[in-house]
Amino acid sequence: MAWDGDRYQQRFDDLARSGVDVHGEAAFVVALGPAHVLDAGCGTGRVAVELARRGIDVVGVDADGSMIATARRVGPALTWVEADLTSPSWDLGRHFDVVVMAGNVPLFTPDGTQAALVAGCARHLEPGGCLVAGFQLGRGYGLDDYDAHCRVVGLTLSERYATWDRDPFGPGGDYAVSVHRLA
Repeated sequence: MAWDGDRYQQRFDDLARSGVDVHGEAAFVVALGPAHVLDAGCGTGRVAVELARRGIDVVGVDADGSMIATARRVGPALTWVEADLTSPSWDLGRHFDVVVMAGNVPLFTPDGTQAALVAGCARHLEPGGCLVAGFQLGRGYGLDDYDAHCRVVGLTLSERYATWDRDPFGPGGDYAVSVHRLA
């Protein structure tokens, strides 16, 4: 899928100008108390830029060149890496307190690559660190598979919510925000 990073960013800029809070993901991550965050599947950098504004050391990674180009324009002082998160060879050579996948990242990777996505994210976690992911349910990749992929790489579910505002998750929900911890 080809993206237009500037057009994608414009959507969030318009929402923010209209008074919509577009920083729920960043607020959620900040509440975990990290010093260092990897924004995996960062898109145009909306979450990463807000995390940096709140004093967190953050790196953004995305496979789409147009998204990374926009992120570099929006947050020129941050580190942006263009890389395929499902490739076993992607490695930033450092570890993070939190790796966040906001915005349906597992749904935008090719079918069958989600286990590799989770494994790559887990490789970048500090011991005790958290993998945080929010994505739509009922679109071909569900929580049973996601939780199984997390277990394989040593991650244990510690929290699950229906929204980034921590609304309780229940049966039949169509969105989940999951926090898995590395032992």
